[in-house]
Amino acid sequence: MSNRFKSRYDDDINLFEGRWHLAQYAILMALLVAAPWLLGTYYLGELTAVLVWSLAGLGLMLISGHTGQVSLGHAAFMAIGAFTNLALMLRGWHFLPALLASAVTSGVIGAIISRPILRMSGIYLAIATLALSIIIEDVAIIAEPITGGVAGVFAPPIALFGMEIDRYATPEAFYYLCLAVLVLVTLGYLNLLRSASGRSFLAVRDSEVSARALGVNVARAKTLSFSLSCAITGLAGALYAHLAQAVNYESFLVLISITLLLQVVIGGLGSVHGAFFGAIVVVLLPQLIAIARDFFDNAAGIKIAAYPGMDTALFALLILLMVIYEPRGLYGVWFKVRTWLQLFPLYRKGMFRRTRTYLKTERQR
Repeated sequence: MSNRFKSRYDDDINLFEGRWHLAQYAILMALLVAAPWLLGTYYLGELTAVLVWSLAGLGLMLISGHTGQVSLGHAAFMAIGAFTNLALMLRGWHFLPALLASAVTSGVIGAIISRPILRMSGIYLAIATLALSIIIEDVAIIAEPITGGVAGVFAPPIALFGMEIDRYATPEAFYYLCLAVLVLVTLGYLNLLRSASGRSFLAVRDSEVSARALGVNVARAKTLSFSLSCAITGLAGALYAHLAQAVNYESFLVLISITLLLQVVIGGLGSVHGAFFGAIVVVLLPQLIAIARDFFDNAAGIKIAAYPGMDTALFALLILLMVIYEPRGLYGVWFKVRTWLQLFPLYRKGMFRRTRTYLKTERQR
C-alpha cells in the first residue's frame, strides 16, 4: 500500500500525485508520439478517430459529468463547429483562426441557448437539448451558402507551418495535429477543474440547493459550463470534419448525440479519464464486432450478416451490461483494479459496494 505525505495545500490540487504518476503519463505521451512509427496507416487512422472522439467526449463530460446536466444535443454543436471551420477556410481563412472561430462560435451560441433551456432539469432538459439536434438538421439544409445544403461541404487541405496536412495524404501530420489540440484542451480542462469556477461546477452537480447556500451563482455556473462544453465540442466538430473529409446534415444526426452520451457513461461519468476510455470503446468496439462477424462467417459458417441490425444489437447489449453491472464505467473498473494493487493483501471484498440511496419522493413519504 502506497502513502504520500502531504505538507502543503498545493499537494491536493497538483495535476500529478507524485513522480511515478508523472512518469506514467510521460510514458503514455511517448507512446502516442511514437504511434506513427509503431502502427500502420489503418490503425493510425483509428487512433486519430479516438483522439477526435475523446475531444468531443471531454466537451460533454464538462456539462454532464462535472456539472450534472444531461445533454442530448451536442451533435448540434459539433455541426456548428464543423460548418464554421470549413466555411471560413473555403473563404480564405487560415486553419488556426478558423479553428478558434469554430470554438468561439459554438461557445457563444451555447451561452445564448443555455439561459432558457438550463432553467429545466432532468428529463425535460434532455428533451430540450434533443430538440437542438433535430433542429440543426433542418438548419444545415436551409443554410446552403454555409453548409452546402444536402450535398454538404468538402474539407480543404490544411496549410500549417509551411506544410499541407491532409487526412489521407499525410495521416501522420493530421494525427499529430489532433494530438496537440487534445493535449492542450485536456490541460486546460484539468486546470479549469482546479479553479473556483470548476469547483462551482462540481458543487452544482452535487446539490444546487447547497451550492446556492454557499454563495455559488448557479445560473452563471451552468451557463459558463454549457458554453465551455459547447466550445470544446465545436473544436471536436472542426477536426471531425477534416477526419471525414466531407460533411453534410447527415453527419450530425441525433445518433451522434446519443453516442456521445453513451461514451461518457461507459467511460465513467465525472472522470476526465472516462472520456478517453469511452472514446476507445465507441471507435474500436464496432471494429471488433465486425472482425468477430467475419470470423464466425468463415470459421463456423454462421452468417451473422444475414440478420440485419445484429451488429447494432450486440453493441447495445454490451453497453447495457456495462451500465447495469458497472455504473461507474470503465474508469470505475480501473479504479478498483488500481486500489486492489495498492491495498494488496489488505483489500477486502465489498469495499466498493454501493450504499442505498433515497429519492426525493421516498423522503417525502
